[in-house]
Amino acid sequence: MKKNLVKSLLLGCLIFVLAACGGKSSDKTTTKSSDGGELRIALSSSIATLDPISYTAVYESNIMRSIFDTLVTYNDDLTEIVPSLATSWKVSDDMKTYTFELRDDVKFQAGKYQDGRLMTATDVKYSLERSLNESSMNRIRNVKKITATSDTELTIELETPYAAFLAMLTDTGNAIVPKEEVEGWGDEFAQHPVGTGPYAFSKWVTDDYVKLVKNDDYWQAKPKLDSVKFTFITDTNMMGNALQSGDIDIATNISGQNVKLIKKNKSLTLSQSDGLSIGYLAFNMKSGPTKELKVRQAMSLALDRTELVNGVYKYGEATEAYLPLPKASWGYSKEVAQTVKDSSGPDISAAKALLKEAGYSDGFDIDLYVTEARVAAATIFQAQMEKIGINVSIKSVEWGTFSDTVASGKASMYIMGWSWYPDPDFFLYQMLDSNQIGALGNGGGYSNPKVDALLAQATSETSDQTKRTQIYEEALQLITADIPHLDLYDQDIIFGLSDKVTGFKPRADGTIVLVSDTTNVGLTE
Repeated sequence: MKKNLVKSLLLGCLIFVLAACGGKSSDKTTTKSSDGGELRIALSSSIATLDPISYTAVYESNIMRSIFDTLVTYNDDLTEIVPSLATSWKVSDDMKTYTFELRDDVKFQAGKYQDGRLMTATDVKYSLERSLNESSMNRIRNVKKITATSDTELTIELETPYAAFLAMLTDTGNAIVPKEEVEGWGDEFAQHPVGTGPYAFSKWVTDDYVKLVKNDDYWQAKPKLDSVKFTFITDTNMMGNALQSGDIDIATNISGQNVKLIKKNKSLTLSQSDGLSIGYLAFNMKSGPTKELKVRQAMSLALDRTELVNGVYKYGEATEAYLPLPKASWGYSKEVAQTVKDSSGPDISAAKALLKEAGYSDGFDIDLYVTEARVAAATIFQAQMEKIGINVSIKSVEWGTFSDTVASGKASMYIMGWSWYPDPDFFLYQMLDSNQIGALGNGGGYSNPKVDALLAQATSETSDQTKRTQIYEEALQLITADIPHLDLYDQDIIFGLSDKVTGFKPRADGTIVLVSDTTNVGLTE
């Protein structure tokens, strides 16, 4: 039953997601690698935390995936959920009770408050309950009771059936942590993380780098690398230059002329694939001019997506978007997307008329929050809005300030990206359900009871993909009519790799996995 349910939930139709779109292949199976060395990975933003319950960005999770493990995980192409700390699981006929069998040979990394003891079901219970009660992004929900029935067996009872529950358990926010370290460090656990992963935390220099070292007691496989250094390079040109000069081995979020330069460099590989990643501008739905629908409609009509996408992504790194779902998600609706496209701009005259009807014939001043990586898109948007009298002031801030400002509902507008799993629940619920107001996903404060009801129905009434898709299409019709977002672009997942890197497998959600049952990243001799 488990196998059939998982296939139903996760929909093996997304095998195409990681098909290469350009550049050389990243498969280096013919290249000999040796154990040891330090892998240097550059992330496009600094981080604010390494505590699973607190993280808000893929930058943080990409470090934490090497420190922590989850009960279950996705396979390489995100088409199936496979065992991790859990070896197997059973799901009751009513889809409300999940029983997990756990590995009996998993040890925590040695820390200040424990010396590397065995993990048990009690640790899983503690970690999931901690996430349930304290997660900044509500990364687990609908849980009624968690019971450790033995050291290696765990039962989770849900309030109602939830079709995306196993996918939720793959999230780094639900990683397993040792209680002694969490309570011993207190708030400082975010700077001293301890898990069961292949690499253990070593050092964090704020706004500079995080270093991890090999965990010799890792349960799955002996990691090939001695250490991994995640550096933070927010400037895209500097990121590309660092890869070309050999200062880093893996560059993330490659864009601009670096796409062309990396393709031409015989010692580098460009890995480009369709991604489960979107970029969007969100409105404050509770205060300021943007709480008025006609204002949002006017700004939608003033938006020239083609100009914006071509201006920011000159080398084919993204395509225009019209939905708060990436095209690679199985819940994507071409029909709703076409409806939005047909009603979109640019139409400056119609936009000005709507502003006048809303009482803003002279326009208004408004702030737009972004991180440095989104400044280019913000600048083009700023120029487009100026044509209808809206004066946009760009507030470029670092990630911690950005996420705090957005989550607290203090941003008048903001541009950000969202990347997650193929299941639409991880986009639509997280970004648009009213239960997520106060979290980063729904920082604009969007609330529509009909949408909430449909999103709940899509995960509680059925696990059938076709039926769920129909429900999500109805929700998308309501969401796009309300215009809580201006969806801007679907972004490819693009990595730049030194040819010294072996075994690295890019994923459509942008996550970096260094060791798994099919992967063990190393460096050539």
